[in-house]
Amino acid sequence: MTDATLAADLAAIATLRGSFLLRSGTIADIYFDKYRFEGDPALLRRLADAMLSLVPGETQVLAGLELGGVPIATAMSLASGVPAVFVRKQAKDYGTCLAVEGGDVSGKRMLLVEDVISTGGAIADAVPLVRAAGAQIIGVVCAIWRGEGEPRIAGVPELPVYPAFTRADLEGAAA
Repeated sequence: MTDATLAADLAAIATLRGSFLLRSGTIADIYFDKYRFEGDPALLRRLADAMLSLVPGETQVLAGLELGGVPIATAMSLASGVPAVFVRKQAKDYGTCLAVEGGDVSGKRMLLVEDVISTGGAIADAVPLVRAAGAQIIGVVCAIWRGEGEPRIAGVPELPVYPAFTRADLEGAAA
């Protein structure tokens, strides 16, 4: 399996054409439907393996962002043995009342796991929640960087972003 093969397989199953409103508020004519590759066990396993190759060695916890980052972080955790936690968009007002679920992350070096990033708004929203839980965020790994230019999160530009694939990778594979 090569990265080009995985990119082609992701593009084949997840690329939709039309008019799509993105979280960032922009309209795109190409959309990468993460649920199509996250729901395919064989493809999700291959993607998790590719993303694991990008994980910094000092990572102690993988943190899947609600909702699309959760299955990817889980698959990465199963494949690597690195514990996973799950970051809600906001803390629940019942049960544990936590924004970061799955274990104590205080003092741990955490890598955020996301599916598709255009501008990183969801990452920027999650960072204060994760920091409030006491974790040290060391970066972000994502399945697809669909943003412009070098991968970076405008709201937290100091965080390195490690994409498994870019929009150009998938568009080139689909051609």
